[in-house]
Amino acid sequence: MTALHLASEADFDTLLPLVRAFHEEFGIDLDDAGRQAALDPILSGSPLGVAYLIGPARAPIGYIVITFGWSIEFGGMDGFVDELFIRPGVRNRGIAGEVLSALPRALAGAGLRALHLEVRRDDTRAKRLYAKQKFAARDDYMLMTRRLS
Repeated sequence: MTALHLASEADFDTLLPLVRAFHEEFGIDLDDAGRQAALDPILSGSPLGVAYLIGPARAPIGYIVITFGWSIEFGGMDGFVDELFIRPGVRNRGIAGEVLSALPRALAGAGLRALHLEVRRDDTRAKRLYAKQKFAARDDYMLMTRRLS
């Protein structure tokens, strides 16, 4: 099993290059100051989310960020996989699958009722991975977003 380490403020300098690599790969336009502003609250213990380093704590091979919300439909606290990144050199070894298998079980034990994620419609590989981990498309629903700033 791939190790997961709850990230804290002390892990910022380790986490930042991974987040930057994810953003560069997926064309997310955010500078390091913006990344720090987004990461600081969850690394300092905000109840709104958590970040986990994947792999060895000193040399992680990826990270996952889960943000928390509340859902009447799902009967309580729900979560959203905000970002999941595995370094390209170690992909296709089942690491993301291990994380997506173990983490939801642990979060359910802490009271999480549902876990959601977003995937590009044309990313068949990612959709296969997520389906294998029991994530299912909700055919009658589509994620819609309104930016507020």
